[in-house]
Amino acid sequence: MLTVLGFAMIATFLVLIMTKKMSPIASLVLIPALFCVAVGQGAKLGDYVIEGVGTLAPTAAMLMFAIVYFGVMIDVGLFDPIVRAILRFCKADPMRIVVGTALLAAIVSLDGDGSTTFMITVSAMYPLYKRLKMSLVVMTCVAATANGVMNTLPWGGPTARAATALKVDAADIFVPMIPALAVGLLAVILLAFVLGRRERKRLGTLTLDEALVTEPETVLVGAGGGDRLTKAPRGSGTGTGGAGGADIAEGDEAEQEFKGLDPDRPTLRPKLYWFNAGLTVALLAAMILELMPIPVLFLIGAALALTVNFPRMPDQRARIAAHADNVLNVSGMVFAAAVFTGVLTGTGMVEHMADWLVGAIPDAMGPHMAVVTGVLSLPLTYFMSNDGFYFGVLPVLAEAGAAHGVSHLEIARASIAGQPLHMSSPLVPAVYVLVGMAKVEFGDHTRFTVKWAVLTSLVVLCAGVLFGII
Repeated sequence: MLTVLGFAMIATFLVLIMTKKMSPIASLVLIPALFCVAVGQGAKLGDYVIEGVGTLAPTAAMLMFAIVYFGVMIDVGLFDPIVRAILRFCKADPMRIVVGTALLAAIVSLDGDGSTTFMITVSAMYPLYKRLKMSLVVMTCVAATANGVMNTLPWGGPTARAATALKVDAADIFVPMIPALAVGLLAVILLAFVLGRRERKRLGTLTLDEALVTEPETVLVGAGGGDRLTKAPRGSGTGTGGAGGADIAEGDEAEQEFKGLDPDRPTLRPKLYWFNAGLTVALLAAMILELMPIPVLFLIGAALALTVNFPRMPDQRARIAAHADNVLNVSGMVFAAAVFTGVLTGTGMVEHMADWLVGAIPDAMGPHMAVVTGVLSLPLTYFMSNDGFYFGVLPVLAEAGAAHGVSHLEIARASIAGQPLHMSSPLVPAVYVLVGMAKVEFGDHTRFTVKWAVLTSLVVLCAGVLFGII
């Protein structure tokens, strides 16, 4: 009964947000509350929610102060050189812009934190997508999928969890998987190329032209001192319908408000560039080395960044206010997700769903448990947290595999194949940073991204099998 209700709750949630019948926050709160009553545990709803909030509170705090920190770094111009480099590569070509998004997300993902990756990637690329009227769900799809592949780094989380759960060395999981993960990253770049070609066909060719200045308010920091962005003749197809019909970048949506990253904005602090760069490198290094809990690191980092760059109290308040919308949207979504995860875990739905899936595996599949684990990692890491999968389900799968001679290492390697899909799960707080900053509806992102993320995960798994890693 709990198994059926668990799947029904997840299906109801996904249908409602993808059809836009309810907002994600309302769905994350009301749907699990309703199902909690349905299973006869309504009296314990408060306990489940408080437990869920307690579990996710550190994540919410980390996101709040991370948004403030990186928002300040964007304001003071730390990432302006990245925008310039990306634009020089992109040359205002939609195909190059999408490929550039994939490359940027992959590079920034080296810090092992999805929220950081999405904040930097969206901040750098959003002005280009918005000004050229490109599909914003293409940006969120490519960024999330690229980050999902890179999330398998030993310090990213899943690999460390798998190593801990199965008592194996994280390096023994990750290093042999590098060829398969490299193929997965190439698949993301190929996906970006295909989606970019589709955007190019829809929009036509766009060029940077210094001589023709038609819209002075749309200066981009990446264009350099005097360059302006101007449109060349459009190719076949006009309008703003995005790739796959999921575009939400409406052409008339407050166009006059778009200014990109103004190279003359008053918040720039060029004399403090190396201080800000050093502070950011030190912060990321401390995260990787786990010198302190990540929420504490970002809290201290945000306080330092505000104090040094904006010594005057009114300026500090202005910077905090400028990023308040993002902070409220993301933290609100995280605490709403705590209701969903709290009910899913507290009622026992997750445990029953996992047991049912494991029990449904035929005995004949025993010798192929590594591949089975890789396939199951897609839906399981999408519908439940990484902690739930790696610490709750993976040991059961590993024992089933061991009975048929499949090593724990093979099971562990296969278990990280589903991460490209996991990064778009409604239970991943970082994805709300991505869609929030990109101003994309979560339902639009899900509808557009899931099929490509599943394909990427299967590419990683198949590459692992072909290379003899799994």
